[in-house]
Amino acid sequence: MREAAFIKQNKEKWLEFEQAIFGKAKKNPDELASLYIHLVNDLSYAQTYYTKSKTVTYLNHLAAITYQKIYKTKREEGNRFISFFKTEVPLIVYEYRRYVLYAFIMFFIFTGIGVLSAMNDGSFVRLILGDGYVNMTLENIENGNPVAVYKDGSNWGMWFYITLNNLRVGITSYVLGAFGGLGTGYVLLSNCIMLGSFQYFFYEHGVFWESVRGIWIHGSMEIFAMVIEAAAGLVLGASILFPKTYSRMASLKIGIKNSLKIVIGTMPFTIMAGILEGFITRYSPDMPNFLSVAIILVTLSLISFYFLIYPYWVYKKTHLKDVSTI
Repeated sequence: MREAAFIKQNKEKWLEFEQAIFGKAKKNPDELASLYIHLVNDLSYAQTYYTKSKTVTYLNHLAAITYQKIYKTKREEGNRFISFFKTEVPLIVYEYRRYVLYAFIMFFIFTGIGVLSAMNDGSFVRLILGDGYVNMTLENIENGNPVAVYKDGSNWGMWFYITLNNLRVGITSYVLGAFGGLGTGYVLLSNCIMLGSFQYFFYEHGVFWESVRGIWIHGSMEIFAMVIEAAAGLVLGASILFPKTYSRMASLKIGIKNSLKIVIGTMPFTIMAGILEGFITRYSPDMPNFLSVAIILVTLSLISFYFLIYPYWVYKKTHLKDVSTI
């Protein structure tokens, strides 16, 4: 079929999509989902036969907006807030799952660099953490409490300060993704090298287990959220560098909208990590091993499930539901 004939044949249907998207025609979410399936079919056809055509760009943009409209307007338990975290964020995480993978690969490589650097250079930890912090930690180790630093200040004061700092680091990592993802990579590199060298420092002084059962009570959620925020920064950077069939501005708008939602999705976990650090971590030396390990496993399992497993489950569920409307 010639492109002109293809456009003429489907023009009215596409205009109907536009009317529904921009609120000029009322469509319930199920009708919109059904229309979306047909739109995706048209997009696939156009991508096959009119590869570099403006029709592909138009349909691609229309499909992206329609997709967001479906899951923005679909009512789930009548609560937009619940729907956002229950459906919208997981679907976006699934869509950009390869960036989550990239962020984790970077995390392990950068942390390994921190470990190897501390292993081969005795002054590296002091270079990264500073003499004051290292000397204080050595004193705490000698006093039998390697993680005594978490007892400094009041519970509420530490929770508030730590939470604000972690949110600041996460948002900074995300925003710097606007520099083609390089800024995000730098923030992740800095924090991972610090983490790797810090943990090796405890290992070198024979208190690795004591540090793990203390630090990772809050660290499981805190560090995991940091990696997801880095993934969001990579999404933002990729939307600028690789617009695909979109114009660069349209790609950037979509990238900002979706990546920002991923960052917002990490915030409850970051806040929870701050609560654990302010109120629980300080008591880790007095806890039985099974309790500290249980807290670490539960927190790690919760955030891992939400960002690694649950998105696939939500995608399969919504995909099957949409297919059933054809």
